[in-house]
Order: sequence, then C-alpha cells, then structure tokens
Amino acid sequence: MEILVTGGTGFIGSRLAERAAREGHGVVALGVERTPVEAARRRMLEAAGVRVVVGSLADTAMLREVVRGRDAVFHLAAAQHESHLPDSHFYAVNVEGTRNLLQACVEAGSPRVVHGSTIGVYGSARDGPLNEESETHPDNIYGVTKLEAERVVRSFATQLPVTIIRISETYGPGDHRLLKLFKLIAKGTFPMIGGGHNEHQPVYVDDLIDGLWLAATTPQAEGQTFVLAGSEVVPTRRYVELIASALGTRLRSIDLPVAPFWLGALLFEKTFKPLGVAPLWHRRRLDFFIKRFHFSLEKARSLLGYEPAKRFDEGTVETARWYRAQGYL
Repeated sequence: MEILVTGGTGFIGSRLAERAAREGHGVVALGVERTPVEAARRRMLEAAGVRVVVGSLADTAMLREVVRGRDAVFHLAAAQHESHLPDSHFYAVNVEGTRNLLQACVEAGSPRVVHGSTIGVYGSARDGPLNEESETHPDNIYGVTKLEAERVVRSFATQLPVTIIRISETYGPGDHRLLKLFKLIAKGTFPMIGGGHNEHQPVYVDDLIDGLWLAATTPQAEGQTFVLAGSEVVPTRRYVELIASALGTRLRSIDLPVAPFWLGALLFEKTFKPLGVAPLWHRRRLDFFIKRFHFSLEKARSLLGYEPAKRFDEGTVETARWYRAQGYL
C-alpha cells in the first residue's frame, strides 16, 4: 500500500511509519520538527526509507500533494500538550487542520482515512466500562476539539471511507511522554496523589499499530468508531508498582490529597497561560491520578479481530529497556 501518516514525527506516527516501511509499504510521513526528539524521529524515518515532509495542516497546497496517490491516510497529527497556547490553536490544528486534510483527500480520489481520536472525549468513566456508544463529556480543550474533529470526519463519510479510532493511553519504546514518570519512580519515592485507586487501560504501541492497520484494511471498519485500548485495567497504584518492578526499584509511596494540587494547578494556569508561558503544573497532569478509564473492546474484537497481546508488566519491561538503551535512565 501507499500510505500517508500525519503526526509522523510523533510517538505513534513515527512507529507506524517505520513499521509500514519495514514491511514494504510506500510511506510518506507528515510532521513537525520543533524539538530534538522530533528531529531524531525524522532522521530515523529517513534512514528507514520514509519520505518525511515537515509542514502544517494549514498548508492546503502541500496537503493536496502529499495525499496524491495514497491508498490510505492515518491522521494522527494533533495539538495536545501545548498548555501555554490559546484555545484557538487547538481549534486550528485539531478541527480545521482535519477539515483541510479530508478535503485534500476528496480531491485526491478518496483514499481510506483512519482518524486518530482520543479517549479524552469521554472525560472519565463513570458506571462500568465505556464503549463506543457511551456519552462523551470532554473536560479540556484537547478533548473538546478532538470530539469536534470527529464530527468533521463524520461529515465527510459520504465522500470518503473513514474510520475513527479513540486511542487509549499509549506507551512503549519510542515514547517520551511517560519518561518523566519512569524517572520519578526510579528515584524510589513516589507522590501518590488521591489514593491511586483510579483505573487506566493502557495500550502497548505495537498493539495499537496492529489495530490501526486493521482499521485501514478491514471492510467492516468503514464508517465506524472504535476504542483501541489494552486488555488490562490497571489502578494507578498498581501501574506505578509495575513500573517500579520493571526498573528494579524498591518503591516507597507518599499518599497526598488531591485538593492542594488541583488548586495549585489552577493558579499556575491563570498566571502563566495569559503570558504564553507553559505552566509548571496544570490540571491535565492530575488526570493520571483522578480519571478512571475502563473500556469494552467487544466491538473492536468482533469487527476488526483486534486482540491486544502485550501485558502491562511485559510492556513496562520493554519500555524501561528502551529508555536505558537510549541513555535516558
């Protein structure tokens, strides 16, 4: 297949593009290069034979060029962690950028589009496991704009074969988002905010890529929305303990209340965000300690044949091994 991966210098996008190239597919990766990590991923992809285009979803002429001749488009680019930027930035990238890309796809001959969304559109689980029909309650600008982007994708469903994937917390070799958590746990003392009883359902990056590929190649996926997560539901305290085990660290947890951290995050946001400066602490960082994510994978299993294979204890060992090999730990 000839594929385009947007967000190609991000964690998931770079892993998807590199693997597709290794398996013999023709790959174009569209991404940004604002950090040393993104620059390193660009070099890795180019060494693997991937054509990397550094550009913006606002560049409609460039989008028309990179989608031409593609059989499938994996749309993983998003504004996500830019906590110092105004809400308009998230709308421009996540909503209007998605619209620009889909319009370019229509003009290019309607390739299959797999749109990467987020479990953040739910806000948090309430009663029992969430599924694709559960109500959405996004509670930050990232989740709000990703839900709006889903609506844009559905509006193109009569012109393009589209599939929406709500991606769970993803980890594994190549990830830099959880590196701070691994480093903190490696020190041996961990601040457990809020008791550590909320639940996660993390997905190992290779399992997620399997699911994304199934979404692009399974006829029954067209027009559908799927949640892709791991097979295990892991409370935060157990999550931290398993990482400590993978690191070989003897861990001591210090239990702390949520309220002071929530108020401090709010104060930092109100002080720094109007100045265009990333706050040292913000409320989205508390999601790890307070939000509950528990999903049913029944739809993905029945329609896609999706079956995540990597247990969390195994995945954390692989991730720790990669961090050490890179000299990060």
